[in-house]
Amino acid sequence: MNLLLKRKPGTPSAPGVHPEPFWSYRPASDREAGDAVVSNLLLHWFPSKVYTPSLDWTYSFWLGTASAALFLLLILSGLPLLFLYVPSVERAYQSVKDIEYVVTFGWWIRAVHRIAAHLMVAVVALHLVRVFLTGAYKNGTGRGQRREWNWVLGVVMLVFTLFLSFTGYLLPWDQLAFWAVTVGTNIASSIPWIGPTTRELMIGGRTIEQATLIRFYVLHCIVLPGGLGALFAYHMWRIRKDGGLAKADREALLDVPHQTEVVPTKTYTLLGVARGTAPTITARSVEAPDLTVNAVPDLTRRTAIVVLATFALVSILASGIPSPLEEPANPLITPNPAKAPWYFLWLQEIVTVTTFRIGSFTVNGAFFGGVILPGLIVTLMTIWPWLDRSPAAAAGVWFPQSRRTQNYVFLAIALVIVVFTIIGMVMRGPYWNFYWPWEAWPEIPARI
Repeated sequence: MNLLLKRKPGTPSAPGVHPEPFWSYRPASDREAGDAVVSNLLLHWFPSKVYTPSLDWTYSFWLGTASAALFLLLILSGLPLLFLYVPSVERAYQSVKDIEYVVTFGWWIRAVHRIAAHLMVAVVALHLVRVFLTGAYKNGTGRGQRREWNWVLGVVMLVFTLFLSFTGYLLPWDQLAFWAVTVGTNIASSIPWIGPTTRELMIGGRTIEQATLIRFYVLHCIVLPGGLGALFAYHMWRIRKDGGLAKADREALLDVPHQTEVVPTKTYTLLGVARGTAPTITARSVEAPDLTVNAVPDLTRRTAIVVLATFALVSILASGIPSPLEEPANPLITPNPAKAPWYFLWLQEIVTVTTFRIGSFTVNGAFFGGVILPGLIVTLMTIWPWLDRSPAAAAGVWFPQSRRTQNYVFLAIALVIVVFTIIGMVMRGPYWNFYWPWEAWPEIPARI
């Protein structure tokens, strides 16, 4: 009976006995910290030990954890919206309006869902930028590492995130959503030969109507979240399989020995027991005691901080930034200008730039800027780990000398995308003409 009594804080428990109900979140010894990982369902995917420098805030900025927190928040906030929303062209707009103005705290739930979706696109993109700049897709010295495939998985997850947000853009069925999806899907129709068929496959017909709404609704609520969740689970397993973050291989690559303590012991031999001390052990692995800490609570505590901070930030933003809801969708009234969702505005801008005439021949900017160029960028990003010939020692390091050129080129491309996005958001007015932010747009009647 005494073994079941609550022990004093800081006092190790007897072997195999954990009286406190939350002992796995507050382990009192290395033994309990290791047991927590294998006995707690929520902690089971964490390793027992983590490399201390991998926990630095300034290395990964914990963007991957923030992305996972935003995905969780999207699921939690989407569940009540799933019960209240009606996927019908006759009732979709009114159901969203009821959520916004009639349902208690419906405006806040919708704002949380919308802001979390936009932030997830941005954070996942920033996470991919961080992985590239630190060369974290490169393998180290661990056995069976396949970090390049985890990078490919990350690119696929970014594409899934973009389409998850894009499919949800149409659901309010207002003018903003309707024409943003119209512009986005029209880019696909510019593909030679298969363009019109591709667009019909996306929207379920030749016009955006009930079939499109149902298709986007199912993709947004079931197919894409399920696929993204499966990819995320495999992504986390792959990180564990690869030995953690790329920075965890730095010590082994630098080949810095770490001498462990000499402890009294006894050796069993065929002739009996020989007392004395064990031989000095020099460890060249990241498992050296001075390089690692227990995942519980060191890693779990920081993970909880990031998740709670993400939830708090989105909640605060949702309280002050309302979700837009324009007039009901009307295919007969075209807004001027009609813009794609903000994360596709750089494509719309490239389409404009690359559309020009040479004599009587018109270069199709929608095909080049909306299909060929982004396709090349995604393809190059996917195969880049096999093209990168920098040494393995450059992995897990911000801006190493050996990767300076490719990092600068990558940042230049990213900067162009950001600049084009800003131009499309605030500097494109009626007829897609350029206006400085301080210039007033001319009054243009809606085109019918």
